[in-house]
Amino acid sequence: MKPIWIVDDDESIRWVLEKALARENLATRSFANARDAIAALDRETPQVLVSDIRMPGDSGLDLLAVVKERLPALPVIIITAFSDLDSAVAAFQGGAFEYLAKPFDIDKAVELIRRALEESLRETSVESGPADTPEILGQAPAMQEVFRAIGRLSQSNVTVLITGESGTGKELVARALHKHSPRAAQPFVAINTAAIPKDLLESELFGHERGAFTGAQTTRRGRFEQAENGTLFMDEIGDMPFDLQTRLLRVLSDGHFYRVGGHQPLKANVRVITATHQNLEQRVRDGLFREDLYHRLNVIRLRLPSLRERREDIPILVRHFLVQSAKQLGVEAKRMSDSALQFLCSLELPGNVRQLENLCNWITVMAPGQTVEIKDLPVELSQEQGGGAHAPSAPPAPTAAWHAQEHGGLTHHGTVHPMPVSDAANGSHGSHANGGPDGWLNLLELQAAGMLASGQQDVMDVLGRQFESTLIRTALRHTHGRKNDAAVRLGIGRNTITRKIAELGIDGAKDD
Repeated sequence: MKPIWIVDDDESIRWVLEKALARENLATRSFANARDAIAALDRETPQVLVSDIRMPGDSGLDLLAVVKERLPALPVIIITAFSDLDSAVAAFQGGAFEYLAKPFDIDKAVELIRRALEESLRETSVESGPADTPEILGQAPAMQEVFRAIGRLSQSNVTVLITGESGTGKELVARALHKHSPRAAQPFVAINTAAIPKDLLESELFGHERGAFTGAQTTRRGRFEQAENGTLFMDEIGDMPFDLQTRLLRVLSDGHFYRVGGHQPLKANVRVITATHQNLEQRVRDGLFREDLYHRLNVIRLRLPSLRERREDIPILVRHFLVQSAKQLGVEAKRMSDSALQFLCSLELPGNVRQLENLCNWITVMAPGQTVEIKDLPVELSQEQGGGAHAPSAPPAPTAAWHAQEHGGLTHHGTVHPMPVSDAANGSHGSHANGGPDGWLNLLELQAAGMLASGQQDVMDVLGRQFESTLIRTALRHTHGRKNDAAVRLGIGRNTITRKIAELGIDGAKDD
């Protein structure tokens, strides 16, 4: 593994980071200025780069621009002053992995660097992975229809809209469409429109000119330019802000766009593939999505089946994911007993293939022995299923731990126990079982651990919004929709609950 580079003119910060990373057995190399680091890039490359933003000579943003031009996949962490919001925004717009605000907690800094390291190693393994890895697994009739559609579209450049529940593999299908298209030798660029703040999404898509806004110190190419002659995949298109939908429609209509702050039109030769788990027709009726844009995107529609519609694929998916997870950890692959496999096939799995993959990662890390029985699986699964392995007709109530989020779920990097070790050793679930008073905290811990381990950067925001939304919806049900009464029950102000209802998109509230 290559070293972690630390670039800072403050010797004390370099020393503290070097010592902290040395305790983690991580090699480092330090530079007192950006110029020396840029020169060193000609001879070698780091695994992760950590740089101060303000230094004599070239700034950290200048260094970030050079790195992103030469090594786009290299994670860069920018150190900035706590109150310097403009710099933080500029760092993200320049492609930084994350920023670290001064004064920072050294343990938090090491944790952040480890996340960046995992991301870097994951990118490296993807780039060097075997070419014969199957793109998409599936023998069920519903998946064969998807394969046939990909085949029919193999020589086409037509716009495709992929629909389906979260976790069904929409990006995998988009990549397959690109790989088997005339544009296969050109870039495939993916962007999740729901994961990027509204204020940054326009710049992310179309780029910006130097000086277009505070912190825009260099010209930046957007995703449309990066995907030139190739394919641009936009996931969760249904969440695109309404005003940006107009700009996207313009590109699809005449193939031209402007960078933010730019006056020169740029030509886009890009195939656009979009995906959503939402009902776009309903969002059009609700006035949240432009009808003309919907028709531009809905040229060819490809619906991906849920895992419930292709249960016969679960055994081959489980075997594939267990082998994949074992290779990542360097251990022998575990196998499922016939009864455990039958049990998995009976589950609803609302998170679909992504949830099944995360479950296989959990099994590789947590399940005892090489042959996995039903009792070795997370207790939440049995409780969701109502205690029986032969009752697929009774849909479970999704829990926070196993209802897959966009980047959620426990991966092989997380080693969080589903219950305290002492309880597990005694064969007792204690108060941490789903039915106990602290069960939801245990599930929250498991969900947060999985999201953090997978490298997601907005864990607090995602889980915080879910927490607030759940509390407010529950209070509104108890008060029959009366929001002022709900605010009193929750112990918050009327203005606060009104603002939260609007921010979280909660329906059914009314004034008392």
